[in-house]
Amino acid sequence: MGVIHVVGGGLAGCEASWQLAERGHRVVLHEMRPLRTTPAHKSDRLAELVCSNTFKSTETTNAHGLLKAEMRALGSMILAAADEARVPGGSALTVDRELFARAVHERVHAHPNIRVDVGEVTDLPEPGIVATGPLTSESLTRAIAERLGTGALAFYDAIAPIVAGDSIDTSIAFRAARWGKETMAGAGGEGAYFNCPFTRERYEAFLDALVAADQYAGQAFDPIPYFEGCMPVEEMAKRGRDTLRFGPMKPIGLRDPRTGVRPWAVAQLRMEDRDGRMWNLVGFQTRMRTGEQQRVLRMIPGLEQAEFLRWGSIHRNSYVNAPAALAPHLALRDAPTTLLAGQLTGVEGYTESTATGLLAGINLDRMLRGDEPVLPPTTTMLGALYRYLRDADPAHFQPMNANFGLVDDLVEPVRDKQTKRLRLAERALADLVGWRDEWAVSIDARHLLSRT
Repeated sequence: MGVIHVVGGGLAGCEASWQLAERGHRVVLHEMRPLRTTPAHKSDRLAELVCSNTFKSTETTNAHGLLKAEMRALGSMILAAADEARVPGGSALTVDRELFARAVHERVHAHPNIRVDVGEVTDLPEPGIVATGPLTSESLTRAIAERLGTGALAFYDAIAPIVAGDSIDTSIAFRAARWGKETMAGAGGEGAYFNCPFTRERYEAFLDALVAADQYAGQAFDPIPYFEGCMPVEEMAKRGRDTLRFGPMKPIGLRDPRTGVRPWAVAQLRMEDRDGRMWNLVGFQTRMRTGEQQRVLRMIPGLEQAEFLRWGSIHRNSYVNAPAALAPHLALRDAPTTLLAGQLTGVEGYTESTATGLLAGINLDRMLRGDEPVLPPTTTMLGALYRYLRDADPAHFQPMNANFGLVDDLVEPVRDKQTKRLRLAERALADLVGWRDEWAVSIDARHLLSRT
């Protein structure tokens, strides 16, 4: 077999490279950093997490948790590295970014079938996988657009600020996970999140300051079609007085242990590193100017003297109109062994991006061995996500997270929401394992069966 070129050293590219290398292929993984940087990356490590440090829920009754369970059944390397770098995060798979990137970086560099080549790629490989993410270089973006015959769409993604743990006022902010849930073994009795409680009056004042804050603006000729999952906090605030209180600042499942009272609203901070030195303001992606962030965010109870280690920011992301331009297995229609993976395909989120890299590696291996590409059934979260990328209306295509609205409904209706999700998850995992074994897409079926 010849060499396979994978372009992009993020989550999807590293996962795809690993899957191919484990199946005996020689892989060259191309990463342009540090020779060429991006507006969001800070290091030269593979799989650097630039937005949040969480892969979201681990519970299979949550769409993201179900997708992770399916990926574990297929042998995801990225999730194995995330498990090693996990920090307490309630029911979420939250990681120490540095430990996680180091784990992936070392795994990939140590694999005998993978060579990492630092440098920019300006054309699409054949055979190969393009997984350059939402910050694809301008030259490669042009090459993709010219090859596909359609322009790449664009949206803006916002990054939340990070606060120094020792600057949080613990006489005001309290530790707790929503509903007391914590799925990480050995996490201890302390709640995973710092919760900054708002009274109604303080919430209203904070909202007024947020809406009035000075913001960075996009260029006049460039519209800002924000993706709903990464909406800047100030944009959410403009939608109504209760939008934040029923969104990222919802107090449901939380009570201040000192008063026994549920706050009117809560700003949560999630652990960024294993030692708890850094905390991420959950859901506070922002395009406020730095001075305004200092002023407004210090109105949050418990953050009056906060030291901000990273300010929120905003950058332009690009993605391909998958239903208009790609084959069902996310390849070029005129070159089935040139696949796209990751956020470039129109999925949104770490888990979703990794999942497309995993399946791209599986399918490219199959095609190079003379077999047809295969997709999981649409009763599974992974299969349903691919169906969305295939069947969505090209005229109104937007990036998509994993969600239960994508999967096939149950044959017998179930009214209780939690019971319904439990049954959807049970069916999805059974169907995924059946599909995996039917098409022999796993590296070691017996080993993987023991993990599901």
